[in-house]
Amino acid sequence: MYRGSRSPRTRTLGIVAAAASLLGGCGLLPSAGPTVSRLLDQQAQGADAAFAVVNVDEHAVAALRAVPPARFHGRFAHGGLPAEPRIGIGDSIVVSLWEAASGGLFTSAPSDQVLAPGSHNVVLPEQAVGRDGAISVPFAGRIPAAGRLPVEVQRTIEQRLTGKAIEPQAIVSVSKSVNNSVTVTGEVVKGERVPLSLKGDRLLDVIAAAGGPRAPVHETSIRLSRGGVTATIPMEELVADPAENIYAEPGDVLTVVRDPQTFIALGAAGENNEITFPAARLTLIEAIAKAGGLQDLRSDAAGVFVFRREVPEIAASLGIKHDAAPDGRIGVVYRLDLRDANAYFAAAQFPVRDKDTLYVANATATELQKFLALVNGLTGPAVTGAIVKNATH
Repeated sequence: MYRGSRSPRTRTLGIVAAAASLLGGCGLLPSAGPTVSRLLDQQAQGADAAFAVVNVDEHAVAALRAVPPARFHGRFAHGGLPAEPRIGIGDSIVVSLWEAASGGLFTSAPSDQVLAPGSHNVVLPEQAVGRDGAISVPFAGRIPAAGRLPVEVQRTIEQRLTGKAIEPQAIVSVSKSVNNSVTVTGEVVKGERVPLSLKGDRLLDVIAAAGGPRAPVHETSIRLSRGGVTATIPMEELVADPAENIYAEPGDVLTVVRDPQTFIALGAAGENNEITFPAARLTLIEAIAKAGGLQDLRSDAAGVFVFRREVPEIAASLGIKHDAAPDGRIGVVYRLDLRDANAYFAAAQFPVRDKDTLYVANATATELQKFLALVNGLTGPAVTGAIVKNATH
């Protein structure tokens, strides 16, 4: 056959091939997101890539567990005992003084029957600890009080009065403390400063004293700030794990935050939406089920991805050497290949975190079907006309 004698069918196929090359090269086909090959190609750019791809397997699960998220017990607990309440600036103090016999510095009316015969006592007016951290006691001067236990202040007073009073004894009590308290704010019935009891109060005790949270427990997180360190955990974990319900300390700030745990499902998942999960822990296999599974006619079972901004410690445990972004985190894309039966066991242990993005890529055949449908819409009339023309000759 001569070159100039190509049939209309051959010319039409040439047009189709040219259109395929044009559309494929320019990326003009509609798509819900990157294909598996496209995403892996981007990751292969090395240092220029903004993320790294990590396969979801037993190694990845072990690496995530090796760097546990922030917890109260590990970051704040000190021996598991409540802190002893110490006197602070602004606290109101009452000092009671006793002498063994009358005729001393603090002679007053005899005390009641519980005191030894002839002993006398006096109760000094209530006073606040001054900015210098001290209180005043007659004949003893300014007594350091801030940062000390009441019994330590008592001993100092007795030492200062020895030789001036008759066998002096003192009792120091805190009538009102503005320091031995915890500030509770956020999504609680009543935000307030909650005083701590001498026996010690745990975090849930303090939250209950403030009226409890307004929001459901599964939508609530507890943020604890202490000594310049802040950590946040879901309230479900605080309730479920007694070790996390640590003792509150003076000066703590507890913020009750309503923060529903959510992830976003995109691509060829059964449902594209922001999905709330009520549990403190959600596995990847559960997240896929909540998103309606994979669409049979669109999805690539080898292309289930979880997009996440990881902390450098976790990235390092995964062997990722990318530099952190300005927010201090590193982009990681976890890939799950559901064609491998072993992947189901790994997915059942892989934790989904708040604000993760679950993306299911389209299968290659889906992209081809889109292209053929588009080409058919463009060239169908020409092909039909060529066929009719050939049939009539």
